[in-house]
Amino acid sequence: MHMKILSGAFILMVIALLLFFSLGSTQTVVADKGIAVVTESKIKADLQILRVKAKEALTFCKAKKFNTDFCILIDMSIHSGAKRFFVWDFKGDSIQYSFLVGHGCCNNPWSQDASKDSPNFSNVDGSHCSSLGKFKLGERAYSDWGINIKYIMHGLDKTNSNAQSRLIVFHSWEVVSDTEVYPAGTPEGWGCPTISNNSMKIIDPKIKTSKQPVLMWIFK
Repeated sequence: MHMKILSGAFILMVIALLLFFSLGSTQTVVADKGIAVVTESKIKADLQILRVKAKEALTFCKAKKFNTDFCILIDMSIHSGAKRFFVWDFKGDSIQYSFLVGHGCCNNPWSQDASKDSPNFSNVDGSHCSSLGKFKLGERAYSDWGINIKYIMHGLDKTNSNAQSRLIVFHSWEVVSDTEVYPAGTPEGWGCPTISNNSMKIIDPKIKTSKQPVLMWIFK
């Protein structure tokens, strides 16, 4: 009789434990889905925002006699493991190319992705941060990085006026992926916008053959 009572109690305890872990697992899944939904808004380009920026960029390019066929828009509000570097076709009012792009590590370890979803920005020399604002892509020169091509970046705003003195340039870097790496981030350097070698091979001929300066606008 006692054995039957103990056996029944044991079975009830096992059922209770199974229900507990089952409910806990369900709650975890729900929580994970919630996190995914929140994060999703930070990994996709908002075409409406890009169109508004592109319209302003075109007005700027016309006024300053920059290239009015295309510009480069970099939306730093997007997670660094997703594509946030956009070559915008003014005539088609659309994205022609999109790439991954790295930002500055600031006080975080170099070549890691510590600030992949929350980068800081600075115009201060030695900060190792990227700067926001409009840049003119200037001289094409030799780079020690990537496919050995870089473009000098001239800061056009108060937020990026020290770009040249900080040696901030646009170049490729072999550690940057051709494809999206989210939820991981793109490796972070010392402030330069860096794209993959193959991406540079695509965009370099467009910049190189442009008869007018090309606008790069980094914003968030």
